[in-house]
Amino acid sequence: MGRGKIEIKKIENPTNRQVTYPKRRAGIMKKAGELTVLCDAELSLIMFSSTGKFSEYCSPSTDTKTVYDRYQQVSGVNLWSAQYEKMQNTLNHLKEINHSLRREIRQRMGEDLEGLDIKELRGLEQNMDEALKLVRNRKYHGISTQTDTYKKKLKNSQETHKSLLRELETEEHAVYYVDEDPAGSYDGALALGNGTPYLYSFRTQPTQPNLQGMGYGSHDLRLA
Repeated sequence: MGRGKIEIKKIENPTNRQVTYPKRRAGIMKKAGELTVLCDAELSLIMFSSTGKFSEYCSPSTDTKTVYDRYQQVSGVNLWSAQYEKMQNTLNHLKEINHSLRREIRQRMGEDLEGLDIKELRGLEQNMDEALKLVRNRKYHGISTQTDTYKKKLKNSQETHKSLLRELETEEHAVYYVDEDPAGSYDGALALGNGTPYLYSFRTQPTQPNLQGMGYGSHDLRLA
């Protein structure tokens, strides 16, 4: 049985339409390549899917722009006139904006004030006042932020200084007492032989966790 004739119409099912498109596209691209080789033709093929996906084929012996230029010469249709006119209008609009901004800058610097009436001068003065307020607020905000940062740094430095002073006082605090009967020890007998009392010293147990276990316990007695 031969292949039945397929009615050419839009495929309503979106899934079937998306599946059919790449198959048909590949077939058209293959036919375009065969036409280029068999007939030495120069052609350019551009396709956009329903989802906006772009596909293109151009003969190896030419490029798309060359094909468009030849088409314009043969058909007499200018493909770029509308786009050129649109770009020219955009350029003119940007030039007007640039000219207006430059004139406003000169006026704010006290230049190019000729031809301005009282209303325009008052509007210019009001705009300058608002701009000055904005600049001043930004400057004050920056100064306030820097001041707060320096205050925090100063407070942290003061707390660190106080903590170091407390640790220093704890380490340097020592209690001394005189042993009334030092004869029981060798060091005590030696001290009595020299005619001097035997002094003991000990340090209190530090409260800092990082200073514990350093040999400053109640048995850390030594000759003063």
